[in-house]
Amino acid sequence: MPLSMNREVFITCAVTGSGGTQDKSPHVPRSPEQIANSAIEAAKAGAAVVHCHVRDPETGAPSRDLALYRELTDRIRDAEVDVVLNLTAGMGGDIVFGSTESPFPVNEAATDMIGATERMAHIAECLPEICTLDCGTMNFAEADYVMTNTPGMLRAMGQMMTDLGVKPEIEAFDTGHLWFATQLVKEGILTSPALVQLCMGVPWGAPNDLNTFMAMVNNVPSDWTWSAFSLGRDQMPYAAASVLAGGNIRVGLEDNLFLDKGVLATNAQLVERAVTVVENMGAKIIGPDAVREKLGLTKRAPVAK
Repeated sequence: MPLSMNREVFITCAVTGSGGTQDKSPHVPRSPEQIANSAIEAAKAGAAVVHCHVRDPETGAPSRDLALYRELTDRIRDAEVDVVLNLTAGMGGDIVFGSTESPFPVNEAATDMIGATERMAHIAECLPEICTLDCGTMNFAEADYVMTNTPGMLRAMGQMMTDLGVKPEIEAFDTGHLWFATQLVKEGILTSPALVQLCMGVPWGAPNDLNTFMAMVNNVPSDWTWSAFSLGRDQMPYAAASVLAGGNIRVGLEDNLFLDKGVLATNAQLVERAVTVVENMGAKIIGPDAVREKLGLTKRAPVAK
């Protein structure tokens, strides 16, 4: 497709993620209160969407605890600043095999593999406006770890999202993930136009070179809304590339801990830097209400106390 720069850009802030970053920066939030506060500061800095995981408040390890998601959701919805809430639905698909010569039994201590309904329990409870759908199985950097999302699992989870009225954000780590996402739309499991996040530079998915990036962009249907990110020092260059190619952007501590070389960032600082990049390109930042209108979202009210 010909390049057409996006002139009205929304920023997603990926606030904490589930990676092992909790001890690498004091700014990586752990408790629901810390994650919510960091998300709120990111919203004040210009993020229209906050993408959130939860962590064990004591250890910082990734968690699926429903109570932690409920507290996080309530804190963000009770805040004085408006923002679109995007919760992960990617947890619960982790298999860590044994050695290469003896892959079975799997490493039970590290494996976290559950069914579709349990993976969606916090989404059904909290009803965020958006939740993620990782549209494929993938090897990550670790030797024996596989992020597992079978076609059957994705069909089941995608249908649950649609039935709940929660907009799936298709996380595509390679072109085949986009291929399957278009199939889900053809089958009526997901509605069109869909929302896509292009995940660049995650080992061993799509490498973050511009040729591969444009291959990903060119595989997104023209009427879909998309965003993109890359990792580490490539976070801001890909923010610019995404806007230039017609997309929106994601920044945040899930993907990058640094503002500059040797300078640890906060989520708000990364959003502020992204705002500067976008505005210096001659585009404008749009807020949560404009995102809701663009994506057909319905704002959820705080739960009555």
